[in-house]
Amino acid sequence: MRSHLLNDATAESYRRSVTEGVERVADKLAATRRPFTGVTPAELAPVIDAVDLDRPLGDASAALDELESVYLRDAVYFHHPRYLGHLNCPVVIPAVLGEAVLSAVNSSLDTWDQSAGGTLIERKLIDWTNGRIGFGPGADGVFTSGGSQSNLQALLLAREEAKSTDLSKLRIFSSECSHFSVQKSAGLLGLGQDAVISIPVDRNKRMQSVVLAAELEACRAEGLVPMAIVATAGTTDFGSIDPLPEIAALADEYGAWMHVDAAYGCGLLASPTRRGLLAGIERADSVTVDFHKSFFQPVSSSAILVRDGATLRHATYHADYLNPARTVAEQIPNQVDKSLQTTRRFDALKLWMTLRVMGADGVGQLFDEVCDLAAEGFALLAADPRYDVVVEPQISTLVYRYIPEDVTSPEDIDRANLHARKALFASGEAVVAGTKVDGRQYLKFTLLNPETTAADIAAVLDLIAGYAEQYLGETLVHA
Repeated sequence: MRSHLLNDATAESYRRSVTEGVERVADKLAATRRPFTGVTPAELAPVIDAVDLDRPLGDASAALDELESVYLRDAVYFHHPRYLGHLNCPVVIPAVLGEAVLSAVNSSLDTWDQSAGGTLIERKLIDWTNGRIGFGPGADGVFTSGGSQSNLQALLLAREEAKSTDLSKLRIFSSECSHFSVQKSAGLLGLGQDAVISIPVDRNKRMQSVVLAAELEACRAEGLVPMAIVATAGTTDFGSIDPLPEIAALADEYGAWMHVDAAYGCGLLASPTRRGLLAGIERADSVTVDFHKSFFQPVSSSAILVRDGATLRHATYHADYLNPARTVAEQIPNQVDKSLQTTRRFDALKLWMTLRVMGADGVGQLFDEVCDLAAEGFALLAADPRYDVVVEPQISTLVYRYIPEDVTSPEDIDRANLHARKALFASGEAVVAGTKVDGRQYLKFTLLNPETTAADIAAVLDLIAGYAEQYLGETLVHA
């Protein structure tokens, strides 16, 4: 069994196995003609259930053959231009190269003695990102597993900075379109989900700062503590960006921690043309970024950035076996001192390789392309009498709803849109997402692939209309 350990004696075996795996994936990518096969859980589950994990195949080639039937054949391929579903991006090759390197070397980014070089690379990228945000020299941060963890850590810091002995008095303000991780974090932090005050949005799905101001004042009048305001720069459903300057001013006035959830909108930090959409982000106390959304990185690659690096002390715990307190005086750079995680992958290497090969402008140009595409898609939807589109996109998301020509009930329209999404997914021809707006069923394009064209969008809209019309026609017949 030692022949399977990666070391100096097995380097050639490693080269052969990984090369074969890369070739299989490359062949699959080259041959993929649709984003999904349409396989159902009922069809695929028996195939995977039939695998006996106690009877190993003993050979990498045989395992790759089996992988074709249990995974590769039916995977959802985000690189396909008609994958228009969730916030999943196609990935850039330099990042995939970084993934291969970090997996093989297997550094753990908790202490210096496990990640020499890796620690400094991560810190360099944190400094680079803080510079893009506009934070000063006292800023800091750490890579995380994703936006939910980044938001959790930000709100942990906000809770501690509030210095309240009565957690029941702490309140968090976020828009009704903010990510669910805000409520989840409140629960995990012992505040309860009721501690989150939802602020309504305007017709462009941006937090109404006037209402926020009124709620903050009411909070103070009731003797409650405005712990944090969470502004969103790129909401999951609409890609909308809250009015950051106005929110920053209110955070200053009421002494609240300002957190910007830019998990989606962080691609604007690299945009050569749209960076202005994030004006005011530099006034935040903390910022969430997901490089695995709009920087075209493989999952996972996220970070939490803070304007005052000293606040990261609230996540610090010293263990004698790992990062004893004396290492601080010795100026040993242990990233675990800043992180909610202990063992942690060297995910920063993917972004490092991307910037060293493509540069920030290269990444930003790709994000600009999908934002331009969203504008084209909005024009198509606005001109198409079959569809109601909710809001003109600020970034690259379109939320819309099929509306039949003949008058029917809103409930039937809901069911028709839901059916169309499911039927489209089952066909494998395209993948779109769904959501609800004012209680009604809508569909959603999340555009993150620069290879997607306006023609792809038009074709998918025709497919959706066809499935919806088919459903309504059959419903009428049955009625």
